[in-house]
Amino acid sequence: MTMRSTPAPTGAPCWIDISTSDEARTHAFYGALFGWTIEDPGPDYGGYKNFLKDGLQVAGSMTAPPGAPDAWSVYLAVPDAEKVAANAPGVIAPAMDVMTLGRMAVVLDPGGAAVGAWQAGEHTGFGVTGEHGAPSWFELHTNAYDAAVAFYRDVFEWPAFAVADEPGFRYTTHGEGEAQRAGIVDSSTWEGDHLGWHVYFQVASVDETIASAVALGATVVDAAEDTPYGRLATLRDPNGAIFKLQQP
Repeated sequence: MTMRSTPAPTGAPCWIDISTSDEARTHAFYGALFGWTIEDPGPDYGGYKNFLKDGLQVAGSMTAPPGAPDAWSVYLAVPDAEKVAANAPGVIAPAMDVMTLGRMAVVLDPGGAAVGAWQAGEHTGFGVTGEHGAPSWFELHTNAYDAAVAFYRDVFEWPAFAVADEPGFRYTTHGEGEAQRAGIVDSSTWEGDHLGWHVYFQVASVDETIASAVALGATVVDAAEDTPYGRLATLRDPNGAIFKLQQP
């Protein structure tokens, strides 16, 4: 479902950004792959830049600290970022104002995954989701499934709905049916799974996008496969950040 300029409900993903060791290479890769352009809001924002799709903000970009891996991060909409930080198992960045855009914190969940809390000001989140080259789904892979579900339900105020609860596949979503915004999956039995939050980008053709991505320097982590949720694949961008593709 395409959404343009619609603020996310409480607890739902409202923004993503990438921490990169090579800003120029990252910008060139996603620009060529998804048709994104770069918006530089100026020096007051500490080098933070925005990716635009058709002139609408779709993601952010910042330089990674020395030695830190390239990675995508997910931010969830909250009414009170300070309250989230006070109730999280760990805090990476305490609640702080981001100019007039909003207030943010970055915390650790019970499984050790980092997640952002965004209390909107002028910046309410994605300008577009759910179309080619835009975010379409967000998923936490965790070895602490029960504790994680309780954490997101109680601290981020998720309307948690158990989609599946059987050996080998336990899955909870934010919302139910057409109102689903994100998922939590128990990956404790998946050997070698990459834990943490994952971002899916919708594309018209997963296979064609993989071919383009590989030609631009990406590598395939999980080959394309058909699932009940569409055709999916997992890749690493040229600097090592993991991202997923979804063809409805």
